[in-house]
Parts: sequence; structure tokens; C-alpha cells
Amino acid sequence: MLSPKSAETVRATLPAVSGSLSEITTLFYEKLFTARPELLRHLFNRGNQANGSQRQALAGAVAAFAGHLTEHPDSRPDTVLARIAHKHASLGVRADQYPIVREHLFAAIAEVLGEAVTDEVVRAWDEVYWLMAHALIAIEKRLSAEAGVGEDGVWRPYRVAARVQETDEVATFLLRPADGAPVPPARPGQYVSVQVQLPDGARQIRQYSLSGQPDGGLQISVKRVAAGRPGAPSDDPAGEVSGYLHAHVHGGETLHVSPPFGDVVLDDGDGPLLLASAGIGCTPMVGMLTHLAAAGSRRRIIAAHADRSPATHPFRTDLRRLTDKLTEATTELWYEEGFPYEAGVRHKEAARGGEERAEAEQGDAADRVTVRTGRMDLTRIVVPAGTTAYLCGPVPFMKAARAQLLASGVPASNIHYEVFGPDLGL
Repeated sequence: MLSPKSAETVRATLPAVSGSLSEITTLFYEKLFTARPELLRHLFNRGNQANGSQRQALAGAVAAFAGHLTEHPDSRPDTVLARIAHKHASLGVRADQYPIVREHLFAAIAEVLGEAVTDEVVRAWDEVYWLMAHALIAIEKRLSAEAGVGEDGVWRPYRVAARVQETDEVATFLLRPADGAPVPPARPGQYVSVQVQLPDGARQIRQYSLSGQPDGGLQISVKRVAAGRPGAPSDDPAGEVSGYLHAHVHGGETLHVSPPFGDVVLDDGDGPLLLASAGIGCTPMVGMLTHLAAAGSRRRIIAAHADRSPATHPFRTDLRRLTDKLTEATTELWYEEGFPYEAGVRHKEAARGGEERAEAEQGDAADRVTVRTGRMDLTRIVVPAGTTAYLCGPVPFMKAARAQLLASGVPASNIHYEVFGPDLGL
């Protein structure tokens, strides 16, 4: 792995590089997109470039990888690499693009750090870069081969067979291969990349979890991303691709879609599960629950979801239906805007404030759905020993949920999460 001499040099220069990574990555992207503007139009997410989150993610990945190599020079952080490789494979990133990135990244490092970038420093960091790049290239090549990606590339035309409006902000699209061939296999929890051509000619790409895999098709559910979302930077733009899909795709159109990718997938064991989501993060969880219900699973399952209100909660009815099908499943709901008094469901006030027990009129589903007001707090529920937890939602939500699970005794190795957009770390 990393040579002893280079490890020594990287260790000595890592504080200076890490301290300047924000400036370095900003300059890197300026140089890259000036030289190769087509990469911004047709590969990189323009929204994440505008709000700065992609720069933060790149800086974090470089620092984490280099730090790992200095502490463990004979090993690689394969979990981090796998997450990045799945995203790259779904985007159609090619091996010949890595030298382009290296050229402009090192030019930015030299410009920012100046005379501190000696030949010895360049050689050491070049070793770090190519260790990371070659590892990613190898993993991406394997993933693409397993997904059946051929010489024509990752994209395949799918016809939009149907659209269902889940909420005012969320629509589900049923996609079927335009050539009538079988859909590629997918595991519960995976996602696909969707490429659309926008009015200005740019072909932008976004990743969406599979919210189901009906016979002969794939199903994605897309939230229309508004500008200036709560907690986002002040210059956070509206979602270009989600806005296009909501405004222009109603059925019969053709979209270009990648095979399913993603390393956060439902395990094949029989131990207890916790599926915790917020907002549109429920999409992979619904996919997992659908798979478990179809298999007649008898695992102990806790489906926990947080949303603004019942009206903004996608798949609310499906969640109740799937819970009813799974004999050992319960649902825990948190709504910030109060209790949902739904038709056909009675609610009993719990002994402590801010909690209700929802009971279906039929006795077989009684006491299996709990509704609370406020934000999700997983310390208020009993998490069985040996639980494997899956998290999906905004990064602040997942940070809080992870901390709550750790406080409840769930080992960190049993907590898995999916981030869409740049992974800014939990």
C-alpha cells in the first residue's frame, strides 16, 4: 500500500492540506470546469456545485482516505471506497476521467500551498491519489460487469408506464425497458441513476431509490426539491431534475436509466430490523418492506418514520398495509404538526403527553401503529438486541438517529445509512 517514505511525508503535510482543502477543492472545480465544461453540464450535479456540498464531500473524502493510509498504511478504507464506487458506476464514470481529475486537483494544490509543494510532497500525494483512483477503478469495473453494463455504457432507455401522485411534493414513476427486455436484478435498498435532458441541453443525472420492483419494471419516487430548503445554504437552488420530472413527465415519455446500484441493502438474515426514515428517505424503506412482505418474513421489524404531517408523508397508506402483512412488524410515526385522525382508525391518548396509539377498527392490526408529535426520538422505543438498523433521510436526521441508536446500545457496525447527494459524513 502506501510506501513508508510517502506515509511519513503525507503525515507531515496532512494538517496543511486538510486546513486548505476547502480552498483547494473550490479552485479545483473552477479549473476542471473551465477546461472541461461538458463535465458540469452532463456529469456533475449542478445544484451540488452551486450550494458547495460537492466541494465539502470531495474534501472530506480526500482527507479521510489520506488519514486512513497514514494510520493504517497496509490497508484501505474499503467501506468508504465501496460507497463512492457504487455512485460512480451508476453515473457511468470512466477510468480515463481519473487522470483529468488528477491534473486539475494537483494544479489547485500547488497554487494554494505554493512553495510548500515540493517534488517530494507531490510524489507522496500522487501515490495517495493513485492508490485511491486505482482502487475505485477496479471496484467500479467489477460493479459494472456484475450489472451487465456493456460497451454502450450505463444508460438504457425506459418508458414511463405510469405516474402516481403520492403527495403534493412526491410522485412515483413506473419504468419499463423500452426494448421490452427483462429489467436487471435489484436488491432491496438499491437505487438507479436517471438522466434527463433539460431545456438548456444539459443532461443532468440524479439518483433515486427503488421504492418497488413490480413485475417487468422499476419504480422510483421523486420529491420535487424546492429552493432554499430548511437547513440548506441560502443559495441552495431548486432541484433541476426533480422539477423537470414533476412538470414534464406524466406517462409515455422515455428516460435514460442506469442499472440498480448501492451497497446499503437489506441483509439476508433473520434477526430484528429497524427501518428509520424521514421525508422522502422512506423510499428505500418501502422497497425493503415490500420485499419482506412478499417473502412472508417473520422477522421482528420496526418501521419508524418522521414527517411534517400526514399530508406530506409519502406511502403512508402503504406503510400501514405492509405492517399489517408482516406478522411481527410495528410502525412508529412522528409528525411535527400534530396527530393524524384518519378515517377508520381510533386513537387513544397515552399516559404520557405527546403520544398516541393508533388502532385499526379490525382487531388484527390493533396496537401496531404508534403516532407521536414532534421529532423522531428512537430512545423512546424498545430496540431488540441484535437489531440491524437502516437509516435514510436528511443528514441532520440521520446523525441524530444514529446517536440515539448508539445511546440505546445498538453497535455502530449494525447501523447502515444511505445519503443521496454528497456524503458529508455522519
